[in-house]
Amino acid sequence: MPGLIKGKEVHFDDHYLHVVLEDGRMISTPISWYPTLQKATISQLKNYRFICQESGIEWEELDYHLSIDGMLFRSEHAAA
Repeated sequence: MPGLIKGKEVHFDDHYLHVVLEDGRMISTPISWYPTLQKATISQLKNYRFICQESGIEWEELDYHLSIDGMLFRSEHAAA
């Protein structure tokens, strides 16, 4: 699918959720934007999978989903 932004890897630090994209770029957004993830354990955070042709992220145990396009949109508008 042309233009589909696909994730490759997810990791966290104390302040940010980082998503490495298939094309090598990285999106970093404040973990505080996602209260469910902010409250999760490290084990729960590491238990993710890509969904929707790798354009979304699911934490099944937390019943939480993120769209990579949504992350980009939100981070672009937060900077404006």
